[in-house]
Amino acid sequence: MFMKSEHSEENIEFWMACEEFKKIRSRSKLESRAKTIYDKFIRPDSPKEINLDFYTRESLQQSLLIPTQSSFKAAQNRAYFLMEHNSYPRFLDSELYHRLCRFAAGER
Repeated sequence: MFMKSEHSEENIEFWMACEEFKKIRSRSKLESRAKTIYDKFIRPDSPKEINLDFYTRESLQQSLLIPTQSSFKAAQNRAYFLMEHNSYPRFLDSELYHRLCRFAAGER
C-alpha cells in the first residue's frame, strides 16, 4: 500500500518476480519468463519500468541472451538498494507507519 502511494510499487513487484524466476529450472520456462520480466519491468517505456543505470541495463541485456537463474541478480540488487535507501526510510517517516505502531501498541 505504501509503495503504491509512493508510485514505486514496481520495485517490489520486480524484486518478487526475480525471486520466483530464480526457482525456475526449465530452460524454456526461463527464457519465456525472462522475456516477460524484461517486457514488464526493464524495456524502456514498459508499463512498470524500474530505474536502472545504463551499465546494469546493458549487462542485463547481455545476460538474457542465454538466461540463467541469476540473470536478473544485479538489477534485483539495484531495485533492493533503491527500496532500502529511498522507500523504506520514507515509510518509517510516514503517517501509515506511525498509525501501525500505535495500533500495535494497543492505541486506537
